[in-house]
This record gives sequence, structure tokens and C-alpha cells, in this order.
Amino acid sequence: MFSKVLIANRGEIALRVIRACRELGIRTVAIYSEADRNALHVRFADEAVRIAGTIGYPVLLKAAFGGGGKGMRVVSTEAELRKVYETTEAEAEASFGNAAVFVEKFLAGPRHVEVQVAGDKHGAAVHVGERDCSMQRRHQKIIEEAPAPGLSADLRRRIREAAVQLVRHTNYFSVGTCEFLVQGEEFYFLEVNPRIQVEHPVTEEVSGIDLVQLQIRIAAGERIPFTQDEVKLRGHAIEIRVNAEDPWTFIPWPGRIEGYHAPGGPGIRIDSAVHDQAVVQPHYDSLVAKLIVWAEDRERAIRRVQWAMDEFVVEGIRTTLPIQRALVADPAFTNVRFHTRYIDEWIKGRKQRDEEG
Repeated sequence: MFSKVLIANRGEIALRVIRACRELGIRTVAIYSEADRNALHVRFADEAVRIAGTIGYPVLLKAAFGGGGKGMRVVSTEAELRKVYETTEAEAEASFGNAAVFVEKFLAGPRHVEVQVAGDKHGAAVHVGERDCSMQRRHQKIIEEAPAPGLSADLRRRIREAAVQLVRHTNYFSVGTCEFLVQGEEFYFLEVNPRIQVEHPVTEEVSGIDLVQLQIRIAAGERIPFTQDEVKLRGHAIEIRVNAEDPWTFIPWPGRIEGYHAPGGPGIRIDSAVHDQAVVQPHYDSLVAKLIVWAEDRERAIRRVQWAMDEFVVEGIRTTLPIQRALVADPAFTNVRFHTRYIDEWIKGRKQRDEEG
């Protein structure tokens, strides 16, 4: 049985939980805002912790079952929080069939770094390095790379260790991703994605590990077939998500592909299910293909992905390749001076220059 339970409710339901826990001999922890300082559930819980002012504003409201940037709102004041919360709940319910919303600290210019992890039913927990997924527009990733560039050795070690500890302490058994926001030398837990993610190929390329096979083996009850010391990461990999969207407005652009040529050569991988004369449907995700390159280091990987994008031909529909070419060529990408809102700011600046010029 549990030794302690945190009650993420208020009012009569919180009291109901407290009474049930007392019958079971479980200690309780209430969380409360300043407005509930004198509430009964705060008084009768074994412990009470005040929160809504601890992390400070601005905060980010997020749909608990969300993804793809939907059900997310930035809130700057407590008054705004009350108003926006209901809107976010409604969007979460409409988009994901569940209105649950949680709050996290909003960081001004963080990087999005995620650690590939795996755990099995025999107690093993390992990481397979980390990826940088900061190149996003409207909270949707369009360029990813592994390992994450520009991290200090200490930060890289701490973030990997935190991910493995989470897997071990939760008895997680599968392949998954622990996501973090990184600002300076600090990192903040974001969420766990208990599945194979779109950007998994960059980790496969630098590790030589087939993550899908690993997931199946773990689900079948097998042990992870390697130890942490046996995970060897080599070189650098970059992934370009080629989406059927206008490259500057990101409006979906479904239709028939009238011409298709994928790049090839050493270190080039294409994960795609389209071909010449294939029809990109308007009913599903706009992803057309993933272009993944590997090279001995990041500088060579950038050069390789640039000529690979030039060689990639998709005719008949619009794709995001033009903006991805421009972003990879930008000094901010080369020098790792980007963050999760960099692309949105970059596009805004481009529009302003076009209007002025």
C-alpha cells in the first residue's frame, strides 16, 4: 500500500480522499493556492503545500493528453489564468477527448532536449543518448539532431541520469522518451512520451540500435540486450521532417505528387511511404518523408543535409523544404543559437524585412 498520497483536488472531494486515506493508514498531502489557505482540506491533511505563486508568471497551460501544439496557452497573470483555463479545457476536450489541463513554468527561450530511454520487466533501465528538438514552429518540430549540440559535459550527464532514474523509479518497461526544457545549465522536466517518436531515426543512426526491434523485445518480456556501458554513440545525425505544407505559412497542402526523387548516397536515409503519383490526403498528418543524414561530426552532417535537401524533389504539392534549407544555412543553426521559439521569431523578422524592403 502507498505510504503517502498527494491530493490534486480541492473542496469536498479532497476531504473525501483524506477520509479514505485515513481509513487505509495513508498520510495525505494537500496542495493549495493563497485563496484556499483556510480551506478544510488544507487543515485536515497531514501536510499542506502552497502553490499557482511558487513558480511565478508567466506559466504555460497544456492539455494533459495533447500533442502537436494544440491545447497550449501562455498566461501572464492570475486574472488571465482564470479566463484562459476554461478555453484551454474546451480545446483539450475537442481535440483529444479529455479536458485535463496542467500548468508548467513558461521559459522565455529554452531548448527542447529529449533523452531516449528504455526499461524492461527485469529492472534494467538505460538511455540511448539525447536529441535536440528545439527547431519548432508553433510547437511542432521540423528539424531534430542527435546528440544535442552545445551542452556542457556536466549538463549532458545530469540530464541523461535524470531520465534513467525516472525510468527506474517508475518501473517503466518499454522504449520511450523523457523530454526536458533546457535553459542555461538548468533543465526542467516536461513529459514522458511512452512510444516511438517521429525523430527516433537520429538516435538509431548515432547508436546503431534498432529502437523498434528493442520495443518489441521488451514488450515480449525479454531483457534489454545491452548494458549502459555498451551503448556507444558515434558521429552526428540530423533529421528534416518534410511536410506537405506551405513553407512560409504552414498551411496544409494536400494533393497528388507529380514528381518525386529522393536523395541517396553515403549517410543518407529516407523514411517515407510516398512515391511519384501518390496522393497526400487532407485527413491525416502532413508528414511526407523524413530525411535523415549521418556524418562523423556535426559540421559534416550539416553540409550533407544541405546537399541532400537540394537533391530532394517533390513536385505537385508544396513542402516545408525551402524554409528548412534556409534555417539550416542560417548562422544561428550552425552556431547553436536557437531555441523553441526561434523559427517563429525568424519568420516574423523575415516578414518585417520584406514589408520594409
